[in-house]
Amino acid sequence: MHLLSPSANFGEVVETCNERFIEQRNGRRRRNYYNQGAERRRELLNSCAVLGIPASRITIVDHKKLPDEPKAEWSISLVSSIIVNHIRAHSLNMVLTFDGRGVSGHANHIAIHKAVSHLASTGQAPSDCCLLSLVTVGLLRKYISFLELPLSWLLPSCLRCITGSQSYRKAKTAMLCHRTQLLWFRYLYIAFSRYMFINTFQRIPQGPKNLKIY
Repeated sequence: MHLLSPSANFGEVVETCNERFIEQRNGRRRRNYYNQGAERRRELLNSCAVLGIPASRITIVDHKKLPDEPKAEWSISLVSSIIVNHIRAHSLNMVLTFDGRGVSGHANHIAIHKAVSHLASTGQAPSDCCLLSLVTVGLLRKYISFLELPLSWLLPSCLRCITGSQSYRKAKTAMLCHRTQLLWFRYLYIAFSRYMFINTFQRIPQGPKNLKIY
């Protein structure tokens, strides 16, 4: 299993199925967001260690055309080529990424979804590799914590990952490792977000389809 993410949104999922994690960011150049690339790299490694992912299973992509900036427009063709090469190199059979709304609407999240969707629609992804996207929910559902569980359980999905109290505490510890990103709303996320307790995924359809790339 393989996680594609430029942030720490998949900690709860790692608790359920732990294999590989890839971080898309520009980590060592001065164009990284707030010039905190090196520090955020350490935070990522520490966070993954809490979740049981060793550094040997983490790939951090450092590319000048993929800056860690919310307003940056990443090249879909570039990101998709990086992803498919990683899938083939490690013979991955599952990829978990964001959906088209990127959970929070973050441009980097959405770019990764577009890249994986491009691989799916053009047939470049291996046929035995399942591509799944994390379902974005509305603001009300997002912040009613575990009370959202019955609704997510009833709605159709390809994969559900639900955490118990012990896994929640571990995911919380992992999130707190990202100290440079702990703005006030992140604390609200940790305390109240349903994503800390349940994540639902839908399959990204594979097949011939025209998709404009940049």
